[in-house]
Amino acid sequence: MSDVLAKLKSCVSITNGKVKVTDAKAVKGLIDDLIYEAVFNPDVEKRKALQGLVIEIAKQMGAVPSSIQSLYEEMGRNYPGFTVPAMNIRGLTYDTSRAIFRKALEKNVGVMLFEIARSEIGYTKQKPVEYSAVVLAAAVREGYVGPVFIQGDHFQLIRKNYLSGPDLEKNYIKGLIKEAIEAEFYNIDIDSSTLVDLDKSTLKEQQRPNFSIAAELTEYIRSLEPSGVTVSVGGEIGEIGGKNSTPEELRAYLDGFRETYKGKGVSKLSVQTGTAHGGVVLPDGTLAKVKIDFDTLRQMSEAARKEYGLSGAVQHGASTLPDEAFHMFPETGTSEVHLATGFQNIVYDSLALPASFRDEVYSYLKQECAKDRKEGQTDEQFFYSTRKKGFGTLKQKWWDLPANVKAPLMKELEDKFDLLFRELRVVGSKDLVNKTVKPVVVEKTVPDNILG
Repeated sequence: MSDVLAKLKSCVSITNGKVKVTDAKAVKGLIDDLIYEAVFNPDVEKRKALQGLVIEIAKQMGAVPSSIQSLYEEMGRNYPGFTVPAMNIRGLTYDTSRAIFRKALEKNVGVMLFEIARSEIGYTKQKPVEYSAVVLAAAVREGYVGPVFIQGDHFQLIRKNYLSGPDLEKNYIKGLIKEAIEAEFYNIDIDSSTLVDLDKSTLKEQQRPNFSIAAELTEYIRSLEPSGVTVSVGGEIGEIGGKNSTPEELRAYLDGFRETYKGKGVSKLSVQTGTAHGGVVLPDGTLAKVKIDFDTLRQMSEAARKEYGLSGAVQHGASTLPDEAFHMFPETGTSEVHLATGFQNIVYDSLALPASFRDEVYSYLKQECAKDRKEGQTDEQFFYSTRKKGFGTLKQKWWDLPANVKAPLMKELEDKFDLLFRELRVVGSKDLVNKTVKPVVVEKTVPDNILG
């Protein structure tokens, strides 16, 4: 570490905590080693300081954490015919983010969200500030300049926790929101759909626990916004994997939300249309075919835009769909689609991943996740449902895979990003982003002695 920090001293200066890049080319050549130290240094405080340094360097070099709010407001006025890919990266985050930025530069893509959910922060061991630092380091490494949209996905209230102690659960989410905004996540999805009470007689009363908590948390988000930044907030009306949402539920939620909170509300709304997170795995390890109700998506996106000025409806749990389905999202006016497990599957199922390493991960899962095994599950079903948990504790081993393993893995992922960018029609979207989003550099300080 002392070597990389000594070299950084010649191309980065820190005065009164403020970072200035004096030689961008040299910094780019050092960023691989710097981000590795920022993630794996054994000293927790040193790690946090180095992560903060990486984020400040990225901003200096033109990769600026930003809110997608103004673009979504434009989508509410004049839908541009594309669907924004929101990508959850659970493992190999630096390499995968680099692959995304490479493809984005090649295709002139500007609209893409890098996101991580409440649950993923835990099992992948990626705290918000680390996630921001890694994504932004990848942008620096690839020479990507412009707004970088980082999102807190599924900041979800867990129903049983909420019912046994509402304030405890709300305060946990508030703590997570505060941590995320400090890490420059300027896009946050609040998921209080878990609190919908279907026993109530009217849709408004069913949605009341959902929209009232979402309104309270939105007000809290607004109280934390840095000067010049309006965080893009997402809501959700139907828990993914439950019954399909309806336009009437959308109106009940949005009308109730607006009556409860008079400030700037949500910019989009997640709905349930027949998918399940991660897909449904059959006993032989293959995925069951998913039938999405695209008609519902179309109706709800239209209502969200025309009646409420939102960017549209958001689709979760879509990454395991067949490739030929993705063109339907822009055709139905879907504003955003969340993608996670499909990328994980490419990595785990790739012939480039050494069988011995996969076996090592599966052996860890068998031991550490035994309690997650459902009765009657085959090994294939068990490993498919738990392998997302193979990235956290073993993070450094994934990161240390040799270049001749990672290169073909990243090529497979790049091919997938290429397909998604084309099918979701975001190729060439950088121009619209440059027109609608004005990045705000929120300058922060780092310890003066961080470079030694």
